Amino acid sequence: MQDKYSNIIDNLIILRKNKRLSQKDLVKATNLVQPAIARMENKRAVPQLDTLIKVNEALGYIVKLVPLNEV
Repeated sequence: MQDKYSNIIDNLIILRKNKRLSQKDLVKATNLVQPAIARMENKRAVPQLDTLIKVNEALGYIVKLVPLNEV
């Protein structure tokens, strides 16, 4: 998996753990299936955009697109 995806997933895992949520809690909050959350967190699959949006919203964040020249 590319580093840019790996860093995003690492941050999502940290956010989930800081909120003291289990993967099962995240499943309930996102209406995703547990294997999808596990594959994402184990970096066995690149998450689709809709998955990232659902997970971020469940953690209290939004996905924001920022032009490269502003990064």
